[in-house]
Amino acid sequence: MKITDWAIVFVLLVSPILWINYLHTGDLREAHRLQHRYSSALRTAVQDAAYALNLNELQQFEAGYSSAKFMRSDKEEALSAFMQTLSINLGIEDDRLAQEALMTYIPAIAIIEYDGYSIYALDESENEQTGWPEISHRWRPKKPYVYSDQFGNSVAFTLDDTVTAYESMTGKWHRGRQSELQGMTAIPLLQDTKAFEQVRRAAIVRGIQDDLAGYINRHNEYALRLGVDYLFTLPILSQEDWSNTISDVGVIVFLQGIPVGDFYYNNYAFGGGRLVQSRKLLGGMDEATGIKYYFPEACLSRYRVEQIFTNAREAALAGYREADCR
Repeated sequence: MKITDWAIVFVLLVSPILWINYLHTGDLREAHRLQHRYSSALRTAVQDAAYALNLNELQQFEAGYSSAKFMRSDKEEALSAFMQTLSINLGIEDDRLAQEALMTYIPAIAIIEYDGYSIYALDESENEQTGWPEISHRWRPKKPYVYSDQFGNSVAFTLDDTVTAYESMTGKWHRGRQSELQGMTAIPLLQDTKAFEQVRRAAIVRGIQDDLAGYINRHNEYALRLGVDYLFTLPILSQEDWSNTISDVGVIVFLQGIPVGDFYYNNYAFGGGRLVQSRKLLGGMDEATGIKYYFPEACLSRYRVEQIFTNAREAALAGYREADCR
């Protein structure tokens, strides 16, 4: 065979492989784009939810509370803000069925409060009207941060050094800061400030981790019955992430199992309720020109909201330019 014949054979053999690789590269690009979109939407929604925790009309009456970290949390307001922002950024704000389907990929939402935590997860209960079993997300009862030692003493922690302690030897309850209770009780944990802080953090993290792992594992059973074939698990969070999580009141959300090309999207985001104070920016399109703008809520009447951003840089990276609202 001539060299040209071999070249033709080579092209015929290699072309399908190159074409498949080209298609796969396109799939990878699309998967990367979707992952970035989901991550941006999740992060923004969680930050809005964390900010909404502080939007409580009774907040002003707690100003005299002894702790600077105390904050009256509004779980329902936070959940509403989270779903609204996430739905807008994913383009399903007007599709109730799509929102309900999205919730099957959220195995747990945890609200970290001053003296305990609450988890929003799937649960099965009986419908009051039909009497049939019904699977839906609902808030679990708030759980305190508790610790018990080998002597029968119990300590309920908070996000700072304020505790409520039961002393088994005397049968008395004590409340106050760890430094104040050192000489007032015989509870070993309250005598050493360094050991107290280590145990406090470990107890809070362990309690939240154990409950989240349990609810996420239970989510697998419910999700499978709802048509989602994916193994939900509690991701391994770094020590830094856990330190940030329990440093102040906040929200942590897990989003898992969404098909993205040949992979599944699996991520989580944390937002601190006292740290998110900047105004959110909205993104929309000018229908007359087709140009995308980002703007504060004051300009809401001029554009239809398509996305929500936490800062101008994030909006600019998504292709939006600043609107002139003067």
